[in-house]
Amino acid sequence: MKKYLQMAGAAVVIVLIVSVTTLRIFGYAPQDQSPGLWLSGELVNQTMSDWSFSDRVDEIFVQTRTPYLIPHSVTTYCVTYNEQFYLFSAYYSGGDFPDARRWNQNVVRDPRVRLKIGDQLFDQTLIYVENESIRRPVHQAFADKYPQWTSPGLENVHIFLVQ
Repeated sequence: MKKYLQMAGAAVVIVLIVSVTTLRIFGYAPQDQSPGLWLSGELVNQTMSDWSFSDRVDEIFVQTRTPYLIPHSVTTYCVTYNEQFYLFSAYYSGGDFPDARRWNQNVVRDPRVRLKIGDQLFDQTLIYVENESIRRPVHQAFADKYPQWTSPGLENVHIFLVQ
């Protein structure tokens, strides 16, 4: 019996190692409102100063760092405004920032993220935008880029600057 339990335990460990390794290599991208894990693609190592290519992209992926070391990734909208690149998180049902979104909690705790745009990966830092003189025009830029989007109101749209 003891030998059987040891073999079963070893099998479970092997399956976990193979599963995590496979997910790490091939990624597990989020889909719509379902979160994912690691993002896969070609890592771009150059500093980005022009994000205008993202204007042709509707959704991008954001991979955040969790306290338990397994990434959490989501889809979000993006926009360039005044040569700056922004992401947003809309709280359609209200809620306190950052508590209502796991990825927002992760970014507040550790602002280093990995973005996936097309097949390219970008390691970046997010900065929460609180300044109303920036928030309002960026919010309008989102509304202009996504005319089908119904905003829950500026107070429920949380904007991040990509650096």
